[in-house]
Amino acid sequence: MATPLAGKKVAILAADRLTSYPSIRTDLRNAGATVVDEEVVTDRGLVTSQSPDDLPAFCAKIVEEFAAGPHER
Repeated sequence: MATPLAGKKVAILAADRLTSYPSIRTDLRNAGATVVDEEVVTDRGLVTSQSPDDLPAFCAKIVEEFAAGPHER
C-alpha cells in the first residue's frame, strides 16, 4: 500500500508526465499525473519505467540524465 501513496507524492511534486507499473496508473492519474504507455519516460529529470523488464532502457536513461546535469523544477 505504501508504494501507490509514495507514487502519488512523486507525481504531484516532481513530474507531470510519467509511466508506471499498470496496477498503480489509476492512482497516479487521480493524483494529477499524465500517465503514458511508454517503456521509459523522463519529465524534469525524473525517470520512470513500467516494469523490471524495462531495466536496460531505464538504466541507460538514468546515465543520460546524470550526464545532462541539473534540471529545472
